[in-house]
Amino acid sequence: MDTNKKNREYISALMDGETPEADQELAMAALAGPEGEQAWDIYHHVGDILRAEATAELSPGFAERLAARLAAEPLPSKRAAGTAEPAASTAVAGPR
Repeated sequence: MDTNKKNREYISALMDGETPEADQELAMAALAGPEGEQAWDIYHHVGDILRAEATAELSPGFAERLAARLAAEPLPSKRAAGTAEPAASTAVAGPR
């Protein structure tokens, strides 16, 4: 397993209070360094956002109205694979 991924798992478990005693030292070592500190900060920021209540600026039903408007938007058209949009006429005349 990728070391950085494993370290992030240790940090996540530490934040959630789910680190087994045998892994405590590994979790603390994962925090030592810029990547560990950054992961700790990001996980705290995500947790703060997840625990936050809806802001007062959003009116009731905002999410439902937004979802309805997004659903009403036309989907972008898909081009066939390998086709390019026609280019403007920029051909350069060759030597005569």
